[in-house]
Amino acid sequence: MSEQLESTLQKIKKEFRLTPKEALAELSPIQRSLFIGIPKETAFQERRIALTPNSVATLINQGHRILVEYGAGCASNFEDEEYLNAGADMTYSKEDVFKAGVLLKTAPIIPEEIHLLQQHQVIISPLLLPTLNKSTLKSLMQKRITAMAYEYIKSDYNHYPFSASMGEIAGNYSIILAGKYLGNDYGKGVLLGGIAGQPPCKVLIIGAGAVGAAAAKSATGLGAQVQVFDDNIYRLNQLQNNLGQKIYTSVIDPLNLKKNLSRADVVIAALHAPNGRTPCVVSESMVAGMKKGAVVIDVSIDHGGCFETSRVTNHDEPIFVKHGVIHYCVPNITSSVSRTASYALSNILAPIFRNIGQAGGVEQQIRFNAGLRNGTYLYKGALTKEFIAQKYELKFTDLELILSTEF
Repeated sequence: MSEQLESTLQKIKKEFRLTPKEALAELSPIQRSLFIGIPKETAFQERRIALTPNSVATLINQGHRILVEYGAGCASNFEDEEYLNAGADMTYSKEDVFKAGVLLKTAPIIPEEIHLLQQHQVIISPLLLPTLNKSTLKSLMQKRITAMAYEYIKSDYNHYPFSASMGEIAGNYSIILAGKYLGNDYGKGVLLGGIAGQPPCKVLIIGAGAVGAAAAKSATGLGAQVQVFDDNIYRLNQLQNNLGQKIYTSVIDPLNLKKNLSRADVVIAALHAPNGRTPCVVSESMVAGMKKGAVVIDVSIDHGGCFETSRVTNHDEPIFVKHGVIHYCVPNITSSVSRTASYALSNILAPIFRNIGQAGGVEQQIRFNAGLRNGTYLYKGALTKEFIAQKYELKFTDLELILSTEF
């Protein structure tokens, strides 16, 4: 690409970003009703539902129509009758749900669902890049789908609300799991927090983001000795400030990490995946040097895992032992506490749909809202995330350039 063409494209993008929102608002209707479909999930052992009955009632009162497949909320202990009482339409037909203009899911689109999708449909769901295959992505592109991924949507202050909320749940629950697998039924029969006269367990956390911060708070609250490793110094400082106490923190230096892994009773792996794949920072030789009976909770397994020894497990058989170390590697850990996770998702999604309706529809809100644009990886069939395009060797189209030509 010539320097002149590149300069022109950058100018167009800049002009789009600087266009006053007031001017854009004049082009859109005041309110638009949405037809939202919520199917019952059948893959990834998904137990969450994206909207609770209370949120459904709120959105219906705002003029939206919501169609829910029977049984969609049962795994989170929301009865079908609650959705009926909230005003939702109910159906036994998954095909009917997939005819909705906006499809709302808590699991990624799977190949078996592709034939149910409609042309020009909008999908809001997790993406989970490691589970995505090229043929599925190409099928979505061919159907001219507009798709947004939970994990990429931003709110104010460069905040990722879905990742933060699910991370907090996963971090808290990972410490509960660690305590379980340290016990006699699975491990050496060790109490996570220790007692008077007996030193507490050593909990090592890799990653100081939402998951790591929640895990550190829970572990220190139980009395464990906590260490946190992360290459982001700001996050480490923020973590210490939020905890209100000094704990051991370090950058991820392989030699120092290896030494402390050998002393740890519990390791929580929770590194952020910057471009879809989590950095693998713990080699098999490091795992071989850990204590027998130590517990690894690899929360990052959704995006490939931080441990070389990690492999995907499931809720039915959640653990395996490698080099004497117990590994818990269940993707979508928040489905283990699906009711709490459903409330968390619903609290984020309901305002998003309110704003979409007020903006005049999904396309208008994508234009207005930079956070929703950041979450959009397909726009009318165009692949708008460059790192995804590179991974699957598909054509990339800059979303801001597309929007700048649609005035």
